[in-house]
Amino acid sequence: MTDLTVSGRTPAEYIRGAAYGLAAVGIWSGWIVVARLGLRTSLTPWDIAALRFSVAGLLLLPYVLSKGLALERLGWIGLVAIVLGGGAPVLLANAGLLFAPAAHAGALFPGVMPLAVAILAAAILHEPFTDAKKIGFVLILLGVFCVASGAGGAIGSAQTLGHALFLGSGLAWACYTVAMRRARLDGLHAAGIAAVGALILYVPAYLFTGVASLANAPWGDIALQALVQGVLTAIVSLVLYGRAVNILGASSGAAFAALSPAMTAIMAIPILGEWPTTADWIAIASISVGVYVVTGGPLPQRRA
Repeated sequence: MTDLTVSGRTPAEYIRGAAYGLAAVGIWSGWIVVARLGLRTSLTPWDIAALRFSVAGLLLLPYVLSKGLALERLGWIGLVAIVLGGGAPVLLANAGLLFAPAAHAGALFPGVMPLAVAILAAAILHEPFTDAKKIGFVLILLGVFCVASGAGGAIGSAQTLGHALFLGSGLAWACYTVAMRRARLDGLHAAGIAAVGALILYVPAYLFTGVASLANAPWGDIALQALVQGVLTAIVSLVLYGRAVNILGASSGAAFAALSPAMTAIMAIPILGEWPTTADWIAIASISVGVYVVTGGPLPQRRA
């Protein structure tokens, strides 16, 4: 007969961690679609990032002041990884949406991020790197190549630039994940440090460089982005994701992001009118399966 392996955890622990991970992924999928929708109005990637950082940073500032920066647990390198890893993905992914559709963002940002987590976790946290993970690597790389080729195979095209930005956002997020896991920070504390750090570093630059255009945007668009970006994505989803990582480990917790490509592509159909191509669907399937295997999701095994 067959059974499911859960990497030594009890079924109850895995179900609890999976519930947190799936809830976080649902919010991430909506974030990409809503960000793409905002870019179709008068908002810019810099406006959306400013809304996210300012709302989340101000809401979590009292919490961070009471809890501190956890420097004794993170160290300076870990603190930088939390602050930049929690903020840079937003800028990179939002900028990438100017050049490539939401379906590509869903495949390359949350799809490849767990792959980067697995690599860093193996090197820094000494999480096991199994033969199953090697198979997953192959599937992920095939999916990434499929998405890249969808730009017409022209290196330097607009979509290729968008793809590079999505990959960079995934790598930055992987640094955040591994730093949080290594320091054993809870999701809210890590989210607070990242949000306040981004508020201090980004918002002044945004205001004084002349890129701000929020004054010209409709209030409805601003309110939607503030809610989705500043509350749901920057706070709620990070708390849920942090709990999944703390229960399941860095690699397994990140595995649930593999479901985001399909969810993002499906949500983009009615909201944005963006239909994935055949190559996109193949890439989504390949990346999702590959990342799930790489990051140690439970697989059926025969037992005596």
